[in-house]
Amino acid sequence: MNEAAQRNSAMQWPLLTAALVLLNVSITFVSVWPTPGVRVSTLISLEAAALVLGLALARAWLGRPLPARGRALIAAGWVMLVVGRYVDVTTRSLYGRSVNLYWDLKLLPDVGAMFAYVAHPAVLGGLAAAIVVVPLLIYLPVRWAVGRLANACGIASTRYALLAGALLVLLLPAAQRLDDRILPDVAFAPPVSLALAGEVAEFAGEATGLAHRPLPPAPDVTTDLAFVSGADVFLLFVESYGATTWERPEYRAALAPSRAQLAADIRETGRAVVTALVESTTFGGESWLAHVSLLSGTEVRDQNVNMRLMAEPGRDTLVTAFNRHGYTTTAVMPGLLTTWPQGAFYGFSRIYGAPELKYQGPPFGWWDVTDQFALARLDEIAIAPQPRPPAFVFMPTISTHAPFTPVPPYQADWQRVLTASPYDEDQLVRAYDETADWSNLGPGYARSMAYAHATLGGYLRFRADRDLVLVILGDHQPAALVSGEDASWSVPVHVVASRPQLLERLRAHGFHDGLEPRPSPIARMDTLLPILLDAFGHSR
Repeated sequence: MNEAAQRNSAMQWPLLTAALVLLNVSITFVSVWPTPGVRVSTLISLEAAALVLGLALARAWLGRPLPARGRALIAAGWVMLVVGRYVDVTTRSLYGRSVNLYWDLKLLPDVGAMFAYVAHPAVLGGLAAAIVVVPLLIYLPVRWAVGRLANACGIASTRYALLAGALLVLLLPAAQRLDDRILPDVAFAPPVSLALAGEVAEFAGEATGLAHRPLPPAPDVTTDLAFVSGADVFLLFVESYGATTWERPEYRAALAPSRAQLAADIRETGRAVVTALVESTTFGGESWLAHVSLLSGTEVRDQNVNMRLMAEPGRDTLVTAFNRHGYTTTAVMPGLLTTWPQGAFYGFSRIYGAPELKYQGPPFGWWDVTDQFALARLDEIAIAPQPRPPAFVFMPTISTHAPFTPVPPYQADWQRVLTASPYDEDQLVRAYDETADWSNLGPGYARSMAYAHATLGGYLRFRADRDLVLVILGDHQPAALVSGEDASWSVPVHVVASRPQLLERLRAHGFHDGLEPRPSPIARMDTLLPILLDAFGHSR
């Protein structure tokens, strides 16, 4: 054997080992919470073993090397697995759920537009470049590794060793299921190919309608509203208000002062509050799924069910229950920039989106409008005028939407909030100095929630003279990069009122006094509707 051949033989196994390790780690990495980053794991890839087995068998059956085109196709397919693994682990880590190709792809244009609105052009350019460059950077080493394996399979002794190793890896999980004492420290990554196949099957089922399940019957919303009669009833969904604000020590400590103030605002205006947890039907986003679940009393966890529900004419909702008793039913949608056909489904008599609210102040967040302004404007057009019928108000807030900063200043003068200059210059400078740290959104989240507490408490003081019933609840937990890994889907619900019978009926359903919820949810978002209806009045 000449010197070059000896050198190649000596390098064969180190290079082959490097190729195997590269392919394995490329689809077994795990997420680094709470960032979009990933790290290498000690998991073993069954797909890498299957690739080795396939290359070895192909060489044995073909009797010749795998052509360059075949190696390129295998490498390109492997890049798809790497990208699929990244999307899967980061989506689960940051958003607490898996990908739904059908509906997530439909939302991409809206999300992209929102991101483009606030992102620096350099960030957008870098992201665009990464979409092109990163797959190529993954392809090149993967192509090398596939070629190294294919070449090694041309040596009979190496091919047999690879065959034996691949079969051992593929059979080991079955053996471990039979006896968990077999190599207990060896763990396997869930196959990316199976996850992708599941997503494709789900996509096909959604697109063809084969995945559709019959909608449950509409709930009975009959109630006489005796225990809220004459009061103005507010249903306020606080964006991203999750149980994590109580469960994570850093948020609990940061929010303790604003919660104490909110409790004082409630108590000193002659009102009381009862609280519980409910399980939301969404996590980290898609707030409208929580809204429709509660208002319709139907469990809605995806856009497919939501759209089919909207297509049902004459379905009763919480809104129609108030309509029947002479209430003016108003939806205040500060994040609504266009028409809202869903309003007709719910039965609202008035809908105020961003154009109707006519915000003139400095911009904050994705939609410019602040929650305090939206509440002040609502009061001006629907609550302050007298005499009038009692009002039922639905309002989803937006100031606690990710990325949470800059947080609007709280303005103690509620009349000034309605002007074009709601804040002093130094307040604006301090607010705009806050920038989103996408690797650590927690502090901004806590500040935005403190602003929500101040806004709610301030309005209770502003309208201390009015008979108000406020149902305040979260739509969903914040994304997992804020709420933490394996966070629950629970959100708090508070009912603030000065009506003892109403509060007592809620206590009978599992609510208890104060702002702090007990650990276990008492209902799901949709099953909260009959609880509220029963508390509001006598049902049939």
